Parts: sequence; structure tokens; C-alpha cells
Amino acid sequence: MRKGLAEALNRYWAWLLLLFLVAPALIALPVSLTPKGFLSMPKGEYSLRHFDKLFTSEEWLSSFWQSAVIALATSALATALGTACAIGLWRVASRLGEAVRAFLLLPLVVPPIISAMAFYRLFVPMGLIDTYAGLILAHTVLASPLVLITVSTSLAGFDPRLEQASRSLGASQWTTMRRVILPSIRPGVLAGAIFAFIASWDEIVVTLFISKFSVYTLPRRMWNGIRENTDPTVAAAAVVLISITLIFFLAQSLIARRHRASASPGEA
Repeated sequence: MRKGLAEALNRYWAWLLLLFLVAPALIALPVSLTPKGFLSMPKGEYSLRHFDKLFTSEEWLSSFWQSAVIALATSALATALGTACAIGLWRVASRLGEAVRAFLLLPLVVPPIISAMAFYRLFVPMGLIDTYAGLILAHTVLASPLVLITVSTSLAGFDPRLEQASRSLGASQWTTMRRVILPSIRPGVLAGAIFAFIASWDEIVVTLFISKFSVYTLPRRMWNGIRENTDPTVAAAAVVLISITLIFFLAQSLIARRHRASASPGEA
């Protein structure tokens, strides 16, 4: 009885905290429906003019596509690097491995402004400022730790005896990796890919430092829209961003749920 009550209270406080964190972002929805040409709350009159501008303006559409290309490339690179690092550190399992893991997680600890200045100083002599390659590399560095965390979590529940059985039956390391390890940790890999995509899609601080005119991502256009003319189209773009992020999170949750459901009969 007490255990059930404690779980219910924990669930209640978790949802309350989540609502507290999400509520400020939800303000973007009514603001995006204002009929006025500046940021304001609608009063009895609503309009979709700002969504129409968002999906018909060449500038906004160009920023959408640029952000999508950069986020997809970042997700692919970060997933490959983060998964490889997680598996390598899982195999090492030593103090040195833990030190390396802590070093690889530094991008999550270092303030974004510090990372932005470091990328700028590094990319200037390399000619990567205001290029797709520069932004993709920078975002990959920032997103790879997220993949490392999710894949490491999946590996923590992986049974090493499966790998030993595969190798004892004559499978090569690559075959074991492809047919035994990766299928078992697929939810962690997919979750990491989704988190890497979202991290790149929403990133603004580093983008402001290493992009100018050739690369103009959606968060940067939203930043300029607020700073220069308080265009309500920014609120419409925010609603779209929030929707896309929620879709990806729901997709990740569905994938994890299906994986658990498919694993349950085997465990039983």
C-alpha cells in the first residue's frame, strides 16, 4: 500500500516538474497565432499568417533545409563515433577507460560559449568558418557524448556470454559486432542518433560564432528575428521545432517499448 502510494506521488511530482519545465515553451503557440506584426498574445482574434510566411518564405525554407542537412549529417557521424567509442570503452573496462570516458564527456560540461570560441580559433586557419563542414564537425563534437551515454547504458545490460558464444562458434569480430552486439544495443544507438539530431537542430551558440552568411540555420534565423524586428514568425518556427522534437522523442520511446516487448518472450 505504502509502496503504491510512494510510486504514485513520485509519478505526480515527475509530471509536475516536467510541466514546469515545458510550460514556458508552450507560450510560443498562442503567440504564433497573433494577427499582429509583432510578438504579442492574441486577444479574441487568431491568424495563421505567420505559419504561411514560415512555409512560403524562401529565407525560412532555406534555413529549414540547411538545419535538416546539418542535423542529419551530424547525427550520422556522432552515432558512428559515439557507438564505436562506447563499445571500445566497454571492452577496455579499466581506470584508463573511465578516464577516457570522462574526457569524451567534457563537451557536455564545458559552457557552450567556451566551446564556440575554441571552435572559432581552431577553424579560422583551417578555412572552415561559415561552411557546412565546419558546422557539422562542431555539432558532431557536441553531440557525440550523448550517443556515448545512451549506447553505454545499453551495453551495461548486454550479456558478454553472447559475444563469447559467437566467437566460440567461429564468428569473426566484425560478424559478432554486426549480428550480436549491435542488434542487442539497437535502442541505445537509435536513441543516441535522435538526441544527436535534436542537439544539432537546436544548437545556436556555436552556430553564431562559426557561421556568417553562407550557412544560415533555423535557430540563427530565429535569433536574428527576435533581435532585429521581433517577427512573430519566430514563434511559428518555435512551434514547428517543438513539434519535431516531440515527434522524435515519441519515436524513440516507441522503439524502446517495442524492443522491450520483443525481448520479454526470450527472457521468459
